[in-house]
Amino acid sequence: MLKDITFGQFFPGKSVIHRLDPRVKLILSFLYIIVLFIASNYISYGILLGFLIVSITLSRLNLKVILRGMKPLVFIVVFSSILNLLYTPGDVLVEFWVFQITTQGLITAGYMILRILMLITSTFLLTYTTSPMMLTDAIERLLKPLNKIKVPVHELAMMMTIALRFIPTLIEETDKIMNAQKARGADFESGNLLKRAKALIPLLVPLFVSAFRRADELAVAMECRCYNGGEGRTRMRQLALKSLDAYTVLISLAIFTASLAFSTFLL
Repeated sequence: MLKDITFGQFFPGKSVIHRLDPRVKLILSFLYIIVLFIASNYISYGILLGFLIVSITLSRLNLKVILRGMKPLVFIVVFSSILNLLYTPGDVLVEFWVFQITTQGLITAGYMILRILMLITSTFLLTYTTSPMMLTDAIERLLKPLNKIKVPVHELAMMMTIALRFIPTLIEETDKIMNAQKARGADFESGNLLKRAKALIPLLVPLFVSAFRRADELAVAMECRCYNGGEGRTRMRQLALKSLDAYTVLISLAIFTASLAFSTFLL
């Protein structure tokens, strides 16, 4: 299960999506999520789904990688859909005990599943096609106006990117510790929920120790390189918008506007 968590990983490539300015990808991802939550009918969802499929195709990412990243989130998707299925009022289709399944509940559950999957996939697409360094630069550039009110934008962007970068590392470390504990006779899968929670204690302690050790090593490495924040720092690669970014923004905004229009006028 741990090996299926791919969030935070970066897959280098030369596709159209990889070549986009990271600021454009961040803004479009944010707008996509907003429009996705506003969508209210099958036409608007269909437009956004088609946009996502085209984006995945252009990114040249292996579909198996994206589907594998969905596995750890199956419980959240199923749990959310069951809640919407059983507790949405409307025309009753099936009734048992104190629960009712309604037509509106089926529709809402279907939309909820589609929304969660599309939301997660769009987030995966951003991290898979954007390196942590480029993501840091994009966040810092977009938040740069906050420097005027003494907000430490560079430090915030650095912390966010380091946290994102260390997700795969911590997952790999957790997997190693679990295998070592299993070799010593630990059992993480049998028993009730309370026993499984207790079995995780031998896993959490060395994981926290390892995380703090890595954080200390990173801090020492930054100090040895005379890191003192973003003041006066230069960048090897300067971000610059290109014609590809402009066309992508225009096409994306047109698609988002169409989805919003169908959501507003076809209620």
